Amino acid sequence: MADHLADHRSPVRPALDLLRGTLIGAVEVVPGVSGGTVALIVGVYSTLIDAASHLVRAALGLGDVLRGRGANRTRRHLAAVRWRVVAPVLIGMVLAVLLGARLLAPLVEAHPAATRAVFGGMIAASLVIPIRLLGRAWTWRRAALAASAAGAAFLVTGLPSSSVTDPPLILVAVAASVAVCALVMPGLSGAFLLLVFGLYETTLVAVNERNVPYIAAFAIGAIVGLSLFVNLLRLLLARFHEVMLALMTGLMLGSLRALWPWQDEVGRALPAGEDAVSLVALAAAGAAVVLGVVAMQSRLQPGSR
Repeated sequence: MADHLADHRSPVRPALDLLRGTLIGAVEVVPGVSGGTVALIVGVYSTLIDAASHLVRAALGLGDVLRGRGANRTRRHLAAVRWRVVAPVLIGMVLAVLLGARLLAPLVEAHPAATRAVFGGMIAASLVIPIRLLGRAWTWRRAALAASAAGAAFLVTGLPSSSVTDPPLILVAVAASVAVCALVMPGLSGAFLLLVFGLYETTLVAVNERNVPYIAAFAIGAIVGLSLFVNLLRLLLARFHEVMLALMTGLMLGSLRALWPWQDEVGRALPAGEDAVSLVALAAAGAAVVLGVVAMQSRLQPGSR
């Protein structure tokens, strides 16, 4: 899966990568919106997956250091990371998560239907990316796989949400290990999975209040989950590229259920309201933004896929 990236030598490249990371991090605090999907939209998905895989293997190589075998494996994997791209993207992600917990989450709470409409339009438009990447490789079997994945995602995102105000730290770590997998899988929302676990609001409060034990447990769980999942995902993307693209397409399609604008307090879908025209317009605006980004990426590298 090739990334649609601008010239590495461009002086504006670090700023663009910082912006890409900011967009990815910002949506990670919004239930129903996948950071992996946004990474796919802005053209850094495979770069981040590759970097995460090398970092995990670099960490595993520290065992060689402790056993007195040297740090060659760790250095080799660290050198393989495209730090020029990854470093500004990660900085942008961290800053956006911290700011998003304070700014974006209250906006979602104050205007839930409108924000879901905008993000729903963005995700719907982003379906063009995996569909186009797969191109003529679509078959009825891959279409059936995409439909099955869409059905599964639709059912999962229809689960009622709850809230756990004082969770044990082991639950926090387990939830984080699952939610972080959604970060690297387009179509799955880590924030939404936290909502299903009942830890979404609790996690936002912990971040805002700098609850160190909670954040530490969450970080440990996220690291463990990422280390177990990312290498498997990288292998699957390499060996079953077309199948994974079909799966991602279905997950993204089914996850739109979580972004239906009209919902009750526990996430059950309601009929469209009187504000349907305005919300459809917002969804169209969100879709236009994504399609504009896709068009811009195509112009930057017209021969890329």
